[in-house]
Amino acid sequence: MNGLGDLRGLVGVAVILGVCGLISEDRARFPWRLALGAILAQAALVYLLFATPAARAGLSLAGGGVDALAGSAQAGARFVFGFLAGAPDQPYPVRDPALLYILAFRVLPVILVICALSALLWRWGILRWLTQAFGFVFQRTMGLRGAPALATAATIFMGQVEGPIFIRSYLAGLTRSEMFLLLCVGMSCVSGSTVVAYATILNGVLPHAAAHVLTASLISAPAGVLLARILVPRDPALERSDSFDLTTAKTYESAIDALMRGTGDGLQIVLSVAATLVVFVALVSLTDRLLGLLPPLMGAPLSVERILGAVFTPLAWLIGAPWREAGAAGGLLGAKLTLTEFTAFIDLAHLPAGVLSERTRVIMTYALCGFANIASVGINVAGYAILVPERRSEIMGMVWKAMMAGFLATCMTGAVVGVLPASLYQG
Repeated sequence: MNGLGDLRGLVGVAVILGVCGLISEDRARFPWRLALGAILAQAALVYLLFATPAARAGLSLAGGGVDALAGSAQAGARFVFGFLAGAPDQPYPVRDPALLYILAFRVLPVILVICALSALLWRWGILRWLTQAFGFVFQRTMGLRGAPALATAATIFMGQVEGPIFIRSYLAGLTRSEMFLLLCVGMSCVSGSTVVAYATILNGVLPHAAAHVLTASLISAPAGVLLARILVPRDPALERSDSFDLTTAKTYESAIDALMRGTGDGLQIVLSVAATLVVFVALVSLTDRLLGLLPPLMGAPLSVERILGAVFTPLAWLIGAPWREAGAAGGLLGAKLTLTEFTAFIDLAHLPAGVLSERTRVIMTYALCGFANIASVGINVAGYAILVPERRSEIMGMVWKAMMAGFLATCMTGAVVGVLPASLYQG
């Protein structure tokens, strides 16, 4: 990695902050201290996790746990779906083993298992303790009140709508800035269930894939908080009360109840992911067919992938991708925004080895790891309409801006990661 790449990543961060500052609802209240602290915290956390031997050992252990969870989920899928889930004994000769990798039977079952396990860990108090710990950190370091701090922490583990469920009784009393912050953080991170799914997709393609995906979802939360505070600054006068009681959060009657309800929640997520992928991939295919009616451009037919690659090439270059790789990287960013990060990670895994360098693959893993996409706009509107129906119109007025903030937050995370030495992620 050369010095130009380092400087370009810093320029990318500055451009992202500048764009958000220009469209802020109050440009005069730019949170300079928060901006500096969030960026330094991201860089320090990545360096700590990958440079410290103990932390690297912990990440390796976490990676092994992810592999174990994926393997266990695969065992359950094989029991139900048999050879369709990649059983070693196939009923027919296999010419191309790659064709045995069927997303519906190899990745989506992982989400079911992790959702059930997450509910069980919450019932046992383990996930509750982790959420409280992270909530305390957000409260003390980023100036969040108790309820938004807990929801921000829960979002990292549970997801963009599932996280705010834990403070459902407090949502109506949040300020506009706090509500927008929850939307942004939800778009900036992914859930624990999808972290394992993405690591499964990237396994064998990117070294330490599980460690990178876990770290990406964790460190994008401060970026989401930062961009939310820039776009919709907080009003301290409206955030006077900070009383919060965790006993009002989600509870389960027993371990079995947690497993069953967690499985039910996971099933809804699986169906939503599968349906979203079918619909959006189909729409892109339809769009490609319509674009194919136009005259070829530069010797090739127009397609959504080519258009998005061209649109997001400058952004991919700004966050650290070399210019010769920026077109492919920009296409991944476009796929993430329009087709969900699930599709983008699948595309990243299927790229030929020479298209992106290992460093760029690392940067793009962080830049793609967030729920900021068009489908999530609908998910958030529907979810918050149930959680806090009296503020539905307010949510609809902010959700598109939150999607943009979440998208830029993960890009900012990728730029920060790209600034750090490439040797940090090797070995």
